[in-house]
Amino acid sequence: MNQEELSQLTDTELLEAAKSNKPSPIIDAFFIGFLAGIIIYSVAASAWGFITLLPLFLIYVFLKKPKKYEALKAELEKRKLK
Repeated sequence: MNQEELSQLTDTELLEAAKSNKPSPIIDAFFIGFLAGIIIYSVAASAWGFITLLPLFLIYVFLKKPKKYEALKAELEKRKLK
């Protein structure tokens, strides 16, 4: 969600979105490490292709998740909800 979409949400919708989007850094770190292991294995096995590109995309998604939460948290603070 971008800032415009967040500003259009009601207070209750915003609080629900905040509850469902809480980051879990330990789980995210585990999955990023697991996916990095898959990439290293595929490079060592000379198997470039979908097996290598999918983990790269998923790592990007895991790294982008906290930025979305920060925007959500900023909107909560702006409305003085939490």
